Amino acid sequence: MPCLVTKFGGTSVADVDHINRAASRIKEEVERGNDVIAIVSAMAGQTNELVDLVTRTSQFYDAREYDTVASAGEVVTSGLMALMLQGMNVPARSWLGWQVPVRTNSAHGAARIDAIETRNLRDRFDTGMKVAVVAGFQGISPEGRVTTLGRGGSDTSAVAFAVAFDAIRCDIYSDVDGIYTADPRIVGKARKLDRISYEEMLELASLGAKVLQTRSVELAMRYKVPIRVLSSFGEDSAAAEGTIVCDEEGIMERNVVNGIACSRDEAKLTIVSVADRPGIAAIVFGSLAEAGVNVDMIVQNISEEGRTDITFSCPTDQVTTAETALSEVRDRGELNYRALLTDREVAKVSVVGIGMRSYAGVAGRMFSALAREGVNIKVIATSEIKISVLVDRKYMELAVRSLHDAFELEAAA
Repeated sequence: MPCLVTKFGGTSVADVDHINRAASRIKEEVERGNDVIAIVSAMAGQTNELVDLVTRTSQFYDAREYDTVASAGEVVTSGLMALMLQGMNVPARSWLGWQVPVRTNSAHGAARIDAIETRNLRDRFDTGMKVAVVAGFQGISPEGRVTTLGRGGSDTSAVAFAVAFDAIRCDIYSDVDGIYTADPRIVGKARKLDRISYEEMLELASLGAKVLQTRSVELAMRYKVPIRVLSSFGEDSAAAEGTIVCDEEGIMERNVVNGIACSRDEAKLTIVSVADRPGIAAIVFGSLAEAGVNVDMIVQNISEEGRTDITFSCPTDQVTTAETALSEVRDRGELNYRALLTDREVAKVSVVGIGMRSYAGVAGRMFSALAREGVNIKVIATSEIKISVLVDRKYMELAVRSLHDAFELEAAA
């Protein structure tokens, strides 16, 4: 039988009524002739509650025990979903990560999947099981301990199962009905996209769009697994097309820009007057990497009298860690700078589109649109299919709306 992987996020399984609705979606797929692997998240808010319990026990907790507690939410949901399906006369069974098993490395709290063994589930499908309800977000380490894949890890679980079982598609159900040209809460006329390329989705996910976890898109792109993003709410959700995330060749029309992403929680740090010589950047960003700081945009000024300024951005919740790391390398005499300036009131706004590869003038159009609204650009970073800028946080929504208008994203290609 063809295999379909479905994934239901926390809002889609928030309570028994929501689980019942999700089970109905799964039953419809079984009636269409599919074997289904249903990946489920913990009920909305439950993982946060479990993590809070862990942090209240100790400031310095054992990561292995953290995973044991944090993975419990998915255990509950998988059992409830299997029971709900059984009540609908659908042969279903719940599976935890270690039962499949999902083999991961030992990086507790942020484990990577090494392999998914398929024999146990295939044997059960062969003997009449129609739905395997798998607890997302979890696996088992080489030492036999429960591991978790990090926040949003159920998306990665779903795509990994689609790869392992050569699924026809991976459906991601959530509280949104697809991928939009911008956040509809900011841009009222944002348009739902029928299709978007893996590369564009990867950029949007990494730049602030929270529909899919970045690692899941990377995995789908590597193995060419089509993902469908759709809503689990509404009477006709099961039949809705949602948005297909697919290879670039599967998209007929390529817009110059396909989406606008924004990230509110950004900070800008500038190291003032550091020596301009080989090895300095390695010291700066090596120390930040060791401290676990996720550096994004980097700009180095023109050197004057052998000194220069280095500016970079990072999430606001990592600013203190970055300041501490740079202070420590200066105290050790490895780095000499005059000052470290921090601006915590910035936001990142990005335009993304595979059409940018073959179309000139995107940057000029973007900067002109921002200039007309009086939005000052603090930092610029580019790649082949994206342009990102840092602006004052208070202008973020204005910037997003003006760029959405400038590139006429409300109109279909």
